[in-house]
Amino acid sequence: MFSLARQRSTQVHPVDALPPLRLLAPLGLQHVLIAYSGMVTCPLLIGLGIGLPQQQIATLITANVFIGGVATLLQTLGIFNIGARLPLIMGSTFTGITPAIIVGGQGGLPAVFGATIVAGLLAWLAAPYFSKLLRFFPPLVTGTIIAIIGFSLLPSTSNLIAGSDPTAESYASPKRLLLAALTIVIVLVIERMAPPALRRIGILTGLVLGTLVAFPLGMTDFSSAGAAEAFGIVTPFSFGLPTFAIAAIVPMLVVQAVNMVETTGHVLAIGDITGKKIDERTIAGALRADGASAALAGVFNTFPIVTFSNNVGVVSITKIFSRFVVAIAGVFLVLMGLLPKLGAVIAALPGPVLGGVTLIMFGTVGVVGLKIAAQADLSNPRNIMVVAVAFGFGMMPTGAPQIYQNLPQSVQTILGSGIAAGGICAIVLNWILNRNRDQHPASPSGGATGVAPLDPGNPARGQDLARATDERDLTAERESTVGTPRSKAADTAKAKTNQP
Repeated sequence: MFSLARQRSTQVHPVDALPPLRLLAPLGLQHVLIAYSGMVTCPLLIGLGIGLPQQQIATLITANVFIGGVATLLQTLGIFNIGARLPLIMGSTFTGITPAIIVGGQGGLPAVFGATIVAGLLAWLAAPYFSKLLRFFPPLVTGTIIAIIGFSLLPSTSNLIAGSDPTAESYASPKRLLLAALTIVIVLVIERMAPPALRRIGILTGLVLGTLVAFPLGMTDFSSAGAAEAFGIVTPFSFGLPTFAIAAIVPMLVVQAVNMVETTGHVLAIGDITGKKIDERTIAGALRADGASAALAGVFNTFPIVTFSNNVGVVSITKIFSRFVVAIAGVFLVLMGLLPKLGAVIAALPGPVLGGVTLIMFGTVGVVGLKIAAQADLSNPRNIMVVAVAFGFGMMPTGAPQIYQNLPQSVQTILGSGIAAGGICAIVLNWILNRNRDQHPASPSGGATGVAPLDPGNPARGQDLARATDERDLTAERESTVGTPRSKAADTAKAKTNQP
C-alpha cells in the first residue's frame, strides 16, 4: 500500500519508508496503547513497594512515560552512533522492580536514580564490546530467546483480564472473561474479513471496539482522567540530588546487563521480521541508546530503560515496518508525559480489553521465535536439548516466582528474569554443544516470514517481503472494488482471438 510505489522508485527499505501523514497518527497510537500499561505498571509497583504517597507515585509514572517517549525517539531516529534506527518502543524494565524497591527502601530514591545513572553510562561505554558477541546468536539461540520472551509474558495477561486483586468481587468475573474473549474475536474477525487498510490498524480498532462494548457492561471508569492535571512539566532531580553507593550500583549493573541481553534479542527479532540486516553496528547503536536512556532516566526520576517485546508483536502482525511510525508513538508518549490528563485516559482503558489484545501480541512474539529457531535442524538431539533446557529455565520463574528467593540478590535478579535466564542458558548450551558445527548466522534470514532462508547480508529481502505484502493487499482491494483482475496471459489470448 503506502510503501509500494515509493519502494519501486527509490528502493527504500521498509524500515526507512515514510507512510502518508494521515496514517502516522493511528498507526503510532496503537503502539502507544499496547506499551502504555507496562510503562505505568513499573513505576507504580516500585512506588507502592517503597511506600511512597500517591502524589510521588504519580510523579514517577509521568516521568517514566515522558522518558519512554524520549528514549523511543532516540532508538528509532538515532543521534550519531546512538540508536538502532529500528521500530522499537522503549520503556522501563520489570527486571529492575525488585532491586529498585530494595535499594529505595534502604537508601531512598536518590540512591536508585544515582545507581541508574552509573549503570546507564557504563552500559553506553560497553555497547561496542557487547555487540561483538553477535556470533553467539545464531537462529537457534535467537529464536529460542524470542520465543521465551513471548511465551513467558503470556501469563501476565491474566492480571489484566481477571484483575489484580483476587479478593475483589469482580475478580475473574464472567463479564471480564467475556469482554476479553470478545476483544480477541474482534481482532481475529478484522484479520480475516476486513479490507487491508483496516487490518493495518486492527489492534487499535480492537481496543476501541472492545472499550465501546465495555461501556454498557459498566466496566469503564474514566473518573481519574477528569481529576488529572491538564499540564505538567517533568523536572530533573525532583526527589533530590542523586547519591552513589556501591551497594546500590552493583544490583543496577546486573539489571542493565540483563537489559542488554533482552535488547539484543529484540533487535535480532525486528531484523528477522522486517528483513533489515543486523550487524555489530546496529546492535551497538541499540545498546548505546539503552545506556543513554537509562542515564537520562536517572536524571528525570525514573528507572532503567529497555526495548518492549509486546510492540515487536505489533510490528509482526501489522506488517508496518516503518521506524517513523514508532517515532510518532514516541512523540505521543512525550506529550502524555507533559499532559497527565491524556495519559490518565489511556490508563483507564478496561483491563480485559488490554489483556485480550496483549495475549495476541505475546503469543505472536512466541510463534515468531519458534519459526526462527526452526531454521536450525530441530531433529538434531543437541538442538532439541538447547531449546528444551532454555525453555525450562525461561518458564520456571513464571510458574514459581519464589523459586530463587533463598539465593543472593544478584543471582535472583538474573535467574528471576525468565528472559535473561533462558537466554543465557541458550547461549551457553549452544556454545558447549554446537561450537564445532556450522550454523546460520543470526542476521535476518527469512524464518519469521515463512519463506526460504536468504542471504543474511541481502537487505533486499525486507523490500521483497514488504512489496509482496503490499501487492497482496492491493490485489485484495482491486478484487473488492472491480472484481478479480485478469491475468496477463488471459489478456494476450483474448487479443489474439479478436484479431482479424
